[in-house]
Amino acid sequence: MTYGSQQPQIDNNMTMSIVSIFLFWPLAIPAIINANKVNPLLAAGDYAGAQAAAAESKKWSKLALIVGACIWVLSCLCCIGQAVFLNSSSSF
Repeated sequence: MTYGSQQPQIDNNMTMSIVSIFLFWPLAIPAIINANKVNPLLAAGDYAGAQAAAAESKKWSKLALIVGACIWVLSCLCCIGQAVFLNSSSSF
């Protein structure tokens, strides 16, 4: 009795894609689109295509997280700088 060989599951990175949509949505949209392609490609037996879609999803998610985090930090620094500037200029 032989069993068909099962290929390992591929992480579709959907969680990271959804988290990244809250930080920088323009780059998170391609991440979600590619994450949605992984499971149907696996079901169709296209293991290489599923790996490629998962890699694209991970790439776009990381890029969205990095850009979003940089924008968030920059805006926090600007707010702090504005508060310091307003406090220093009001004493004159």
